[in-house]
Amino acid sequence: MTEISRLLAGVEMCACGRSHACPVECVEIGPDVTGRMAEILRDYRKILLVADENTYRVCGAQVEKNLGETVCARCVYATSGGLLIPDEAAVARLEGSLFPGCELILGVGSGVINDLCKFVSHRSGLPYYIFATAPSMDGFASVGAALILRGMKITENARAPKGILADTRVLAASPLRMRQAGWGDIIGKYSCLNDWRLSAELLGEYFCPEVYALMLACVERVRPLAAGVRRGEESAVAALMEALVIAGIAMSWVGNSRPASGSEHHLSHYFEITGILQGTEYLPHGIDVLCSAVLTAELREKMRGATPKKKQLPDWRAEIRRIYGTSAEGILDLQKKTGLYESNADFPADWSHIRNILADAPGAEEMLALLSEIGLSMAEFETLYGRDHIADGLMYAKDLKDRYTCLWLWYKYFA
Repeated sequence: MTEISRLLAGVEMCACGRSHACPVECVEIGPDVTGRMAEILRDYRKILLVADENTYRVCGAQVEKNLGETVCARCVYATSGGLLIPDEAAVARLEGSLFPGCELILGVGSGVINDLCKFVSHRSGLPYYIFATAPSMDGFASVGAALILRGMKITENARAPKGILADTRVLAASPLRMRQAGWGDIIGKYSCLNDWRLSAELLGEYFCPEVYALMLACVERVRPLAAGVRRGEESAVAALMEALVIAGIAMSWVGNSRPASGSEHHLSHYFEITGILQGTEYLPHGIDVLCSAVLTAELREKMRGATPKKKQLPDWRAEIRRIYGTSAEGILDLQKKTGLYESNADFPADWSHIRNILADAPGAEEMLALLSEIGLSMAEFETLYGRDHIADGLMYAKDLKDRYTCLWLWYKYFA
């Protein structure tokens, strides 16, 4: 039994006191998955194929050809105008492509295509499979769909795919930036796992040592693969893809994205949302995640060398309105519900213990070295976003989510 097969079987009763399960039934990662599509999907006779112009050209057309008459309709999003944004219009376009008797939604793509299929699958009650075209993100197996609705980046509870398919030849030939993004998404978990421990200690959030260890092991397996991922070696991208799928399974086990998303992801969402709002460029998600993990490593180092102090908070509502513009009211409503601005429950009573937790993650120098291994540098990130925009993110990216991370600790007691 492979590790993924074992994880799909779930855990009836974990040491954390909960059962863990994942609704994904089939994961196929190999060198000729494209050629085996008819066999893999033999139980479906009426399929809606979903892709964008790029993924359809790369392999969607071949997948459709291999499936023959079972593909009864297709929804191919135009990408000539820029990035595909998973907003209300994109959701409506996909829902409008559903046809009477449709048995399966088959997404051919990566992050955005997967999220759209996941969301519409949930709303329509139809199962979906995802054929991954790049090892670029970790949401393939998760239940959450990352969408931009009402101008906010939100994760909607949806449904995991019934199956995840990945042809290693296709993955290896995917753009370098997408492979770098996937590797960065995994390495960024050093940051989010530390945030999970921090929140469990300060706020008593649920924490599963088994899931924590599972994800940390994934990070350690992927870490030495940077050179192979850069070269597009099939063995390296296959291992990366497996880690990305396992991350999604971990999220399904816990019921939210905590094992795979923390302060580094909140910063990535901040750069994406403000880029969309302002019509400016932003980096691929996983690259932003890895660069942001360098920033959060720097914050942890600074906090370890200081003492927390309660202080008078600035007019954060005005700052959120300044930064997020038309999306600000939804963010303010979210933070009103969390109550984190008003609460002092997170003030560390035993700072030496919290300092030890913060120290149990790679430092900034180590993260910079990892960034270099995958062929990236902070220079592009810093030049693109600028010092002031990054500084705003360190203060107010936390507000995009209802989750406690080191960004809250920094803001309330150190900044």
